[in-house]
Amino acid sequence: MTTAALPPAFTAAVTTAAVLGCLAYLAAAARLRARGDAWPYGRDALFCAGGAVLVAGVAEPWGSAPPFTAHMLTHLCVGMVAPLLLVLGRPLTLTLRAAPVPVRRGLVALTRARWAAVPVLPPVAALLDFGGLWLLYRTPLLSVSHHSAWLNAAVHLHILLAGVLFSFGLLALDPVRHRPGMALRAAVLLAAGAAHAVLAKSLYAAGPPGTSFAAADLHLASQVMYYGGDAVELALAAVVACRWYRAEGRALRRARRTDRPAPRGTTTAAAATRW
Repeated sequence: MTTAALPPAFTAAVTTAAVLGCLAYLAAAARLRARGDAWPYGRDALFCAGGAVLVAGVAEPWGSAPPFTAHMLTHLCVGMVAPLLLVLGRPLTLTLRAAPVPVRRGLVALTRARWAAVPVLPPVAALLDFGGLWLLYRTPLLSVSHHSAWLNAAVHLHILLAGVLFSFGLLALDPVRHRPGMALRAAVLLAAGAAHAVLAKSLYAAGPPGTSFAAADLHLASQVMYYGGDAVELALAAVVACRWYRAEGRALRRARRTDRPAPRGTTTAAAATRW
């Protein structure tokens, strides 16, 4: 069984958006540095790498790879690797610092809106992301999308947006209305990783309903999904753990400053002043 190719117009639109987004990001970062503000160059590299992975994913340069394996490589790039890299670039924070005042006010109002906080809550974002994958691969949706290029494009767009929401909500790098606690984020990541792993193993045993991929293709694609997903989830876990470690370190330093004993002689001087 072959898979439907993405419409050239969709590929061109995503590529154009990725290129323009990277150029706008670099221009905003340069504007910050020109006025003396710090902005790590590593974030530039991460965001542009995310754009490059996204462009490669929609271009589907997989050569002679079996059809389902090629589809899974595209899914890994578009839905997991590119969203993680883009979010690590912290584009919202950059926009809030570099954009004109009216744009910043609009973004602040958006980030404080209650409805905008719901999709980036880690449990909701995980349901949209990994629940969508279960719906795609354990129902006839994948088979139906293979007969419609534009439905296939809509599926890939959902995979991209859901992946961005999941990475954004889980990492909580940019300012949002409610920052979820570390315990909730860790629990959601573990649950999402387990759901992803179980789905990959189920595809190793049986393909999506309505499809007829070769057994070797199914096995290779499920391994791409399993091990590739593990790599991205480990990267997410590493970022969450580092942020937890830094937050705990800052809290400990504040506590030490608060509980610091008075310098030698302070008590005597204070007593002499009172008397």
